[in-house]
This record gives sequence, C-alpha cells and structure tokens, in this order.
Amino acid sequence: MSLESGKRKQSVINASSPHRDDKSAHPKEPQRKYKVGILGATGLVGQHLVRLLANHPWFELTEVAASERSSSKTYAEAARWHLDIPIPPSARGLVVKSIDPPLDCDFVFSALDSSVAGTAEESFARAGYPVVSNAKNHRMDPDVPLLIPEVNAEHLAAIPVQQKNRGYDRGFIVTNPNCSTAGLVLALKPLADGFGLEKIFAVTLQALSGAGYPGVASLDCSANVIPFIAGEEEKMESEPRKLLGDWDGSSFADAALRLSAHCNRVPVVDGHTECVSIGLKKTASLGDVREALRSFEVSEELASLPSALRRPILVLDEEDRPQPRRDVLAGGGMAVVVGRVRPCPLLGVKFTLLSHNLVRGAAGAALLNAELLAARGFLRHRDAHPPIIHIPAHRKRLA
Repeated sequence: MSLESGKRKQSVINASSPHRDDKSAHPKEPQRKYKVGILGATGLVGQHLVRLLANHPWFELTEVAASERSSSKTYAEAARWHLDIPIPPSARGLVVKSIDPPLDCDFVFSALDSSVAGTAEESFARAGYPVVSNAKNHRMDPDVPLLIPEVNAEHLAAIPVQQKNRGYDRGFIVTNPNCSTAGLVLALKPLADGFGLEKIFAVTLQALSGAGYPGVASLDCSANVIPFIAGEEEKMESEPRKLLGDWDGSSFADAALRLSAHCNRVPVVDGHTECVSIGLKKTASLGDVREALRSFEVSEELASLPSALRRPILVLDEEDRPQPRRDVLAGGGMAVVVGRVRPCPLLGVKFTLLSHNLVRGAAGAALLNAELLAARGFLRHRDAHPPIIHIPAHRKRLA
C-alpha cells in the first residue's frame, strides 16, 4: 500500500490544523474548555504544544511559563519561533510567567528540560495541578503512569495510588515516553498482543530536532553520523518494559522482554527512523505480522479523542519506505509508519519504522494523554475548587 492510498484509508490530521474533523460526536467532550498552561513553552516541544492547542476543541491555552530570562515578556517576544507556521494569535500576547504555581489554568503540560522538570512538576502536582509531562524525570517512578493511550490506557489506574503515596490532593503526574520509545512501542503493541515478544534489537537514526535548539553543532552533524546520544539507549531498553507491562493495583510489573538499542544522531531535521529485529514467542508468518500491524485499531473511546487516529500504524509495501522527508507527517505526525517487513535470520522478523519525534514522540503524545485524562474524568476545572498554593523553598533557573 502506498502512503497516498494509506492516507485515504485513515483520517489524516492536517499539519496546521491538527484536530480530527471526521468525528461527528465526542461522547466525553467537556461542556466547557479546560484552561491549559505550558511549562517550558518557548522550547521546541513547547512550541509544538502551542501549535497543537490552537483551536483545540477541548483545551484553551491560557498560560505560558519559561525561564526567568523570558519571564514578563510576551510569548511573541520571548519565543525564538522555529515552526513553519506563525505563532497562533491566541498565544502571541500571553505574558510568560515563571515555572512556579499558581498559574491561571486547570492543568499544565511540562516541556521543561530535565534539569528543572523534576522539582517543578512536583510543585505543581502538590499545588493541585494535573501535570502532563514530556520530561524524563518521573517516567520510571513506581507510581507514575508512563502512558501511550493506544498501548496501556489501563495504567491510569495508578493515579489514585500516586496521590495517596505523595499526599497530593487533586494533582498528579502522568508522563509520555522518550521520543524513540514512543514509535517503537506503538508498533510493538499489536505484535505483543498477537504473538508475544521475547527479544528486541533496535538501531535508531534520530533527527537533529530531538536534541532541541540550538542542538547539535553544525560541524558535528553536517555530512556525519554521531553514534551516541546520552541516556537514549538506557531509556529505550527500560521504558518499553514498563509500557508493555501490567498495573496490578499497587505497582507496575514490567514485561518479561529483553531489549538492546543502538542510538545514533543523523543529519535529518524531523523524524526518527528505527531498524528493528524482533523475536516472537509464537510462530508467525510475515503475512501475519503485516496484517497484525495493518489492522491494529484503537477502541471507540480512544478513537473519539480529538488527536487520535483510529488506525495509528501505517504499513507501506514499497521497498524503500518509510523515509523522513516523505512520510514523517503521516497522520499529522501522529502515525507510526512501518515498512520493509521481512525475515530476520537471527530473531525471526525485522522491519523499519518512522515516527515524528516532536509530535508522536513529544507534544502530540502529551496532548493525546491529556485528552484521555479529560475523557476519563481526571481533569477538573479549578474554579470549582479553592486553589492550593505551594511556594517552593527555592527556584531553579531553566538551564
């Protein structure tokens, strides 16, 4: 199947207007929009969140927060804008606040650097704000959901336990995985369900935008491959086990899965490519594997979310696909594109996948998580409750 025919078979989110227009009803749609704040709003992930929230049917951006050097400026003045479309008018005039509560919003997205994300996210959760985080700091905490809605929505059951453990009232923290993990695990989900997984070997070719701005020095990345990304292989080898594991009511039990990853930075702007070999527990033909990937479909609950794709995995049959330049915006950046499904002489089956590291792997992932939280009643309007004010003992500057 070509990408073009694949696009006709699944609704594609337009890159500048990311919300699905093929849904006549949203069963869990809120009666009024939730007010949203973004911590780390001036960075690349924060900018994609600003873009994705423009004209969102459920959420309204009311607060942007960043480092002290940006504080008190308008967003248009503070943000060095890197996206291909202009700053949404609704965001341009927002005044940048510090990354401390209180903020005039019902919940916050965290696109903060890991150097400050941990304590800032805890401060907001303690002050009664749900925190939907893209940062790594709390992903592997034993009471924090590491969430891909299409994979492990049931892990949201950990939130009440987290609140009890930490003494949070209405606040909590939910995280999305590392950008390279996100695409990998979504592609693994139907195979785990259908055949079981034993071993995964993955080699990544990761885009420059994954390093943020200014990112990798031009003399390092031009016509070159850098075979090391700090902390990346460790995240790819641990996060999938939590994502594909179980919540037993009190703790997470990791999936019995062995993984090995090699992570490389390559001179591509957007889109992480991964070459993956898989050892399955059950014997499956290549046709079985292709069909499991191609037919993977989310539940009606998930399909009703504004940013969701009913079929989030797009399988291509061309021998030279997927390619970042041609395929990275499939599904508005929310699809995982899989190609080159073929035998692996070592593990059984192998394929190549591509996902947009700043959409499916970051901002879009966090947005989808927030939509699921709203649909399941985890988000509340703060004006219905008195605010909880927590003043941090000290504030850290954004590195």
